[in-house]
Amino acid sequence: MGKSLKALEHIMKQIYTAQKNEITEYHIYSNIARLVKEQKNKKVILDIANEELRHAKFWQTITKKDIKPDRWQIFKFTLIARFLGFTFAIKLMEKGEEQAQVNYMEIAEYIPEAEQIAEEEEKHENELINLLDEERLNYMGSIVLGLNDALVELTGSLAGLSFALQKTRLIAAVGIITGIAASLSMGASEYLSTKAEGNTEKALKSSLYTGAAYIITVLLLVLPYFIFDNYFFALMTTLIVGVLIIFLFNYYVSIAKDLPFRKRFLEMTFLSLGIAALSFVIGIVIRVTLGADI
Repeated sequence: MGKSLKALEHIMKQIYTAQKNEITEYHIYSNIARLVKEQKNKKVILDIANEELRHAKFWQTITKKDIKPDRWQIFKFTLIARFLGFTFAIKLMEKGEEQAQVNYMEIAEYIPEAEQIAEEEEKHENELINLLDEERLNYMGSIVLGLNDALVELTGSLAGLSFALQKTRLIAAVGIITGIAASLSMGASEYLSTKAEGNTEKALKSSLYTGAAYIITVLLLVLPYFIFDNYFFALMTTLIVGVLIIFLFNYYVSIAKDLPFRKRFLEMTFLSLGIAALSFVIGIVIRVTLGADI
């Protein structure tokens, strides 16, 4: 009897958690829908929100309680959607839901409807999420091009310049000039390449995404040379910033586009750091062989 009562208490605790999760996600989806202007995406998100509300109301018939949503989760994911895009916010939330402390199959032993809710959570919502079409993700290839080229080229250039010039402000100036010129070149190349495929509007947007990703990366990589006077310390900080950019970007893409994180992160990191190391050696060779002393 005691064991049965303990098991029932455990099930009720999971039901309370399920109800809180569902009503919280209803409010998150509703808030995100208000941020979305494109009607197709808005409708998909509202459909998911209504499904979450229906699930929450079902659990309420069991608990007989009006459980309040998690206000922090609502604020957090609404903020993420506003600044990082609704697809990333939704998929990040759903990934966290996979780890939620709710075992629907266990609840189904007492409440058969829980099995249907579990199926809807796994299948129907995933089908709806796959219908989302966010513009910035359609240009992810252009962003990758700009970001990756900036990381590889500029970390290499800064490493070579660091030993060849050994003056942080001078290195920063040359780095910015090189970076801006390269970003304009990359943007123009992306425009011409995409336009050749017959889509002028897409070509313009692709070039803007590529150029913007490049120039933002350049500014972040050059920043340590304005902060520190020691060129070697500035270079080490730049490399750390580069790895951090790679980490954050690949984490974003792995969530938003359901791509593997580890392989892509290691590939970009080794490529950037490898070229930086090679460029540093080239800088040493040039300084020694040419006797440059600036």
